[in-house]
Amino acid sequence: MLPFYQKYWRTAFDLAVIAFTVWLVMFVFSYLYKIATPVFLSFLIFICIEPLAKRLHRWGLKKSIATGISMLLFILVVLSILAGLGYIFYNEISELSQNLQTSHDELARKASAIAADWQQRFNSLPPEWTQRIGSAFSKVTEWGSEAASLFLKWLIDSLMSASSFVFNVSIALILAYFLSLEIDTWKRLGSERSPKTLKIAFAFLKENVFRGIASYLKAQGILISVTFAVIFIALLILRVPNAFAISLIAGIFDLLPLLGVQTLFIPWIIYLFIVGDNDLALWLTGLLVLVNVTRQFLEPRITGQTVGVSAFTMLAFAMISMSLFGVAGLILAPILMILLKALYDQGYFKRWIRLPREEFAVSPLEPQPRPAGSEAPEGADVP
Repeated sequence: MLPFYQKYWRTAFDLAVIAFTVWLVMFVFSYLYKIATPVFLSFLIFICIEPLAKRLHRWGLKKSIATGISMLLFILVVLSILAGLGYIFYNEISELSQNLQTSHDELARKASAIAADWQQRFNSLPPEWTQRIGSAFSKVTEWGSEAASLFLKWLIDSLMSASSFVFNVSIALILAYFLSLEIDTWKRLGSERSPKTLKIAFAFLKENVFRGIASYLKAQGILISVTFAVIFIALLILRVPNAFAISLIAGIFDLLPLLGVQTLFIPWIIYLFIVGDNDLALWLTGLLVLVNVTRQFLEPRITGQTVGVSAFTMLAFAMISMSLFGVAGLILAPILMILLKALYDQGYFKRWIRLPREEFAVSPLEPQPRPAGSEAPEGADVP
């Protein structure tokens, strides 16, 4: 082991420094997010309202009036969407939660009937075995029903207990309004008073990270929308109750790494086969295959071409960071992942991490050839 440590101690030190830097950035951001959530939300709202406000201002309206109109339209659109979708989703989730107990009772009765049928077919099978099988099956179904009930209850509680979120959004709307009015002043101060090193770093982030984040969000939005639309249309055709809520939950699961829509569909299909609804079970099996094939076909063409980071890597990093740092980690994870990818592509890791040259024919930190037309911007350097 000693030769290994002698060769790689510098590499381990450099990696530890980078890992500590990433952890420190996420820790500081998560702390700031907890104490200043409205400030971060205000930047998001500002991004949404500023394009219309700038256009209205160019048409001759005062900036304060243009921003006010843009803010009012934003609030009306968001409230209309949330009110309509939230009402439908809440009602369907409540109905689903109420139907879970009925489904569990039906499944338990079916399990008892299957156990009795086994007892009749296999007379040599001891009665206690069938009892144990029935008991184990009942416990599994009860656990699944309780887990689903807890998840649906959490969704309902999240929809109902939104007082702190409403407060933060209200403050964020006010901050976004004043930020829109003062953005030119802030830009001028940043251009005139910022140090050169900070300007270079910001140019690098703008060219390599912010565009990557926009592409990533666009790609994930397209994939989730396709998943939701395919499932929703199919469930409507099959006349499945609560199709909207089921499709929306499937879209949420589709965003999670290692889970996907099969987390929702596989238990549902197994239940349908057990209770004897084979036709719907087969149709849902076909729907699950269609959704997975569609996503596998679209994902490399949408995510890979726009971001350069695989969806699994991005989402796995987001889940780990969320478990460590909460919502702030989930927000910052894609930014850091795309930043690390940009640093790798432009050769910074090769400069920062010392590797024993005799160990590699080609350095694993050697950046891949950049596609035509994607050259780094002039002067885009990182201090």
